[in-house]
Amino acid sequence: MKSLTESYRPHSIAEFAGLAQPKQFMAKLQENPYESAWLFVGPSGTGKTSMALALADSIPAQLHHIPSQRCTASEVERIQYACSYYPEFGKRFHLVLVDEADQMSKAAQVAFLSILDPHVSFPKNTIFVFTANDTSALEDRFLSRVRALTFSSYGMAPGAIALLERIWKTEAGAAAAPNFARIVKDANNNVRASLMALEAQLMLA
Repeated sequence: MKSLTESYRPHSIAEFAGLAQPKQFMAKLQENPYESAWLFVGPSGTGKTSMALALADSIPAQLHHIPSQRCTASEVERIQYACSYYPEFGKRFHLVLVDEADQMSKAAQVAFLSILDPHVSFPKNTIFVFTANDTSALEDRFLSRVRALTFSSYGMAPGAIALLERIWKTEAGAAAAPNFARIVKDANNNVRASLMALEAQLMLA
């Protein structure tokens, strides 16, 4: 059985709750993709990884997803080699997603410095998206090579509540509904945490 976070992951930029600035930038990038590197910064559960996945879906792009703490210098070298070829059939770009980039090894961070330099070896038809909860572990040299977007839970509540209501109607039908606004508030507007709380409520419906 899929979790609600998997089943109801947004597949288009417009579907995200809140996140006005990231949505605005990513909608433009979706319309006119170009070789670039982005850093999505913000608390867990605000949609950083999901937005990168939605961007890959909408371009469409061949996805290279490097999970948390798996980003080593050898992995960076492998990705660079993979992106030196044309994307797979039906894809327009490569999209490299590095989750929790603040946890990557120092060697990996150094390896990215030359790859992300547009005057040296930036791969053609490639977009890099790094996610991080904060930037304290990232070097200034690395930060100077990416475009940072802030992901905040501010303004998410109305969209998150509407999402929970829609999911409840789909999954539970006419069963008595919980207080969606309370679920979102207790989760501090964290959409992922709200979905996990709703999942527990659905088990009792």
